[in-house]
Amino acid sequence: MAKTLDDFTLQDAASFIERGIDAIVLVDSESDTYKTLVKKGMFTDFIDDAGSYNALTQKLWFHLKGSQDTEVTEDYQVFIPRFGKFKGKYSRRLKLYKDETPHSVQMTITPYEDNFYLLILYELDSSEYMKEFLTYEKVNTIQNTYLFSMYIDLFKDTTSSISITEISDDTMEAEIKYSQWRMMIVNMIWPDDRPLFLERTDPDYLKKTLQPGRTSSFDCLMKNLEGKYIWVKLTFSRSETNNSEEDFRYVFMVQDINENSMQLMSTLKKYEELASKDTLTDIFNHGRIETEIHNAIEIVGRTDRKVSMMMFDIDYFKTVNDSFGHAVGDITLKHFAFMIKEYFAKKNVVVGRWGGEEFVAVCYDTDSSKAYGYAEDIRKKVQEEDFNVAGNITVSSGVTEILKEDEFENAFDRMDKALYESKSGGRNKVTAK
Repeated sequence: MAKTLDDFTLQDAASFIERGIDAIVLVDSESDTYKTLVKKGMFTDFIDDAGSYNALTQKLWFHLKGSQDTEVTEDYQVFIPRFGKFKGKYSRRLKLYKDETPHSVQMTITPYEDNFYLLILYELDSSEYMKEFLTYEKVNTIQNTYLFSMYIDLFKDTTSSISITEISDDTMEAEIKYSQWRMMIVNMIWPDDRPLFLERTDPDYLKKTLQPGRTSSFDCLMKNLEGKYIWVKLTFSRSETNNSEEDFRYVFMVQDINENSMQLMSTLKKYEELASKDTLTDIFNHGRIETEIHNAIEIVGRTDRKVSMMMFDIDYFKTVNDSFGHAVGDITLKHFAFMIKEYFAKKNVVVGRWGGEEFVAVCYDTDSSKAYGYAEDIRKKVQEEDFNVAGNITVSSGVTEILKEDEFENAFDRMDKALYESKSGGRNKVTAK
């Protein structure tokens, strides 16, 4: 005879519920321990009979989304205990991996008494999970670039509705004050960017600078959950409420801008190189090598490093142009620039074209004697080199070591006078001053 609703009792309902539950875990958050009361299915091997509650918290939902084996970097694990305490009933969906197979799990947490919680978990139907997964994969919006977000109340010094997209698509509740969070997260910011972070996240700064409805953001390097520094945009948006002037509530978001930032920096680097290169010889141009000389003088002035510089001038270069044409002259200049670039390739030396047939080399960690040797080597190589149509040519050079008291004008003047002495003394010669 078929049963009716009146035939079922509370014991029958409890039996139905028990059959549908895959794991029941009793937790003592105060002592950081748990005991498994029931486990079956995938949880037989997934959850131990007893252990650390913090370890279980990380295993269940504080790991990188998409991989059960990838642990969050140690710096961020300091937050784990704060995500395992609950003031009321809490339910959320988990995506757990066992043997590289994804499982969709529903978890309900019920405070039992004091610091005790009851965790009830059951696996959802796999076909429903696949529908959900495929739908999620098709949704690709700008929200996917947000790594972290939370709601802040500066008046109460609280945080809420924390979302860490690298871990889960759901929000997470944690007992953490904004002032605590701020001083913990600063350790994940690139050291050079920490002063800016502390300034722009300071409660007084936010209260003074952000009016209701306004937004403020800044870019910095921040360590992600895998322990790698990436470029992020940190954004604060002040909420508009009925009492906006006295209500200091904000939405805070961390956006992943690393890929775009790296592409932008790569593009800027290319343009910087183009702006710094001599178009004919493909070495630094006048402006860039002049900047290098200024930098070298500044380094010598504040350190004990030895830096020398030299200027080369191709002898009788006007004759090459007059005899063979400017096209051959250009080829000769490129040939000579390639020679000095190759010679200095494995040395801490920066080379550039000063103008016409004059070239400059700034030699770091090099005293005058060593620089003189470099210039002599190049003089001999040029003398022995076949410059095709131009045939054999020679080069004169002037060498000087930068002194602590030097400014640009007197350092350059010594080098220029040394070159003049080489030219007036018969050419194909090196002079040091």
